[in-house]
Amino acid sequence: MPDDNNRLQTDGQQMKFSRRRFLQVASLAAALPALPQRARAQAYPMRPVRLIVGFAAGGPTDVFARVIAQKLSEHLGKQFFVDNVVGGTGNIATGQAAKAPPDGHTVLFAFSSYVVNPTLFDRVPYDPYKDFEPVTLAVSSTTVLTVNPSVPATNVAELVALIRSGAVKYSFASGGTGAQPHLAGEQFRLSLGLDLVHVPFNGGGPAIAAVVAGHAPIGFNALTPAVPQIKEGKLRALAVTSKTRSQILPDVPTMTEAGHPDIAGDSWIGVLVPAGTPKEIVILLHREITTIIAQPDMKERLATLGFEPVMSTPEEFGIQIGIENERWGKVIRAANIKAQ
Repeated sequence: MPDDNNRLQTDGQQMKFSRRRFLQVASLAAALPALPQRARAQAYPMRPVRLIVGFAAGGPTDVFARVIAQKLSEHLGKQFFVDNVVGGTGNIATGQAAKAPPDGHTVLFAFSSYVVNPTLFDRVPYDPYKDFEPVTLAVSSTTVLTVNPSVPATNVAELVALIRSGAVKYSFASGGTGAQPHLAGEQFRLSLGLDLVHVPFNGGGPAIAAVVAGHAPIGFNALTPAVPQIKEGKLRALAVTSKTRSQILPDVPTMTEAGHPDIAGDSWIGVLVPAGTPKEIVILLHREITTIIAQPDMKERLATLGFEPVMSTPEEFGIQIGIENERWGKVIRAANIKAQ
């Protein structure tokens, strides 16, 4: 019997050892697929990183991307460089980024047209949901509703009453068809049932000049080019579309304060990477970019460009993409807007 007991104890110990060894091997095997991905993330970046911008050098998206590129190069020890891929209101650049290897070495700096173009154009070379991983909605810039000083309206309610009176046929100017200021104007017209005609111009500067000259009595414009004219009294600002007042125009109420919380129109710049990019790289890029934006000197520089920090999480940016794609899709279809 003692021999039998010893044998049973030995067999039990071997079974425990074998089971423990099996679990260790199984755990190691399960971890193996993640190891190369984690190793790549820890070594990132392994070579220069291309930041794709779909607009010309000198524009707001380009300027912002270049500032971030310089800081990322300093922080991460490899060159981050901007590549301007111009054309198709950002579609060509976004299509290229969608097809890039998902290794973190191609990053898209997208303008808010990213969520507008899928409805505005008959076809775009990307799927805004499936082709990219959001990193952060980095910054935003509000749209400002202005009027020529000769227009007898000092707030939104007075302007709406004036348009509804029918005494004069009113029009509004914007810097181009399908841009956020135009869509804000159409949303204003549709939601309030106003008889208002859109007059598109080739850029924000000409649109603002038209309102200053009185050729178009009303303007929905990007904030930055409108501010000098507002401060000089050549334009009267009635409201901004952001949910909070602009730091540059703190005395101008928001559309929400004016009683129209559903009227939006902020432009923004967001950062995305191709779908399938390792999560660790997404987290790293989010941490680095938001840290850069949060610096006091960076906030001051962004203010001069008309931007305000947002610094959303990847999850928040993904939700915002869905909300805005649906919102602007409805406006574009209701107003029968076509790309030009």
